[in-house]
Amino acid sequence: MRDFRKLKVWEKAHQLTLEVYKASKKMPGFELYGLTAQMRRAAVSISANIAEGYGRSGDPEFSRFLRIAQGSSSELSYHLLLCSDLGYLDRGLADRLAELVDEVQRMLAALVRRLQ
Repeated sequence: MRDFRKLKVWEKAHQLTLEVYKASKKMPGFELYGLTAQMRRAAVSISANIAEGYGRSGDPEFSRFLRIAQGSSSELSYHLLLCSDLGYLDRGLADRLAELVDEVQRMLAALVRRLQ
C-alpha cells in the first residue's frame, strides 16, 4: 500500500488546506454556508484527490485524480480572489494563499507531465 503522505505535493496541498481553514475563520458569519464552505471544500478536494488517486491502481488513474485536484485548485484560486475583492479577507492574506495555490498547481502540473 502506497502512502500518499510521502508525496511533496500532498504535503503542500495539506498545508494549504490548513491555512485556508485558519483564514476562513475570519470570514463573515453569514458566509459560513456559502463562500466559506465552498472555499473549504475546494481546498480539501485538492488534498483528497491527490490521496485518492495515489491509492488507485496505475499512473493513468492517478493522473486523472491529479487533474481533478487541478480543477479544485483553480476553483480555490477564484474563491480567494472573490473574498479579497469583497473585503472578506485581507488582500495580503488572500495573495499569500493564492501564492500557495499557484505553487500547488505547478507541482500538480509537473507530476501530471511526469506520469504521461
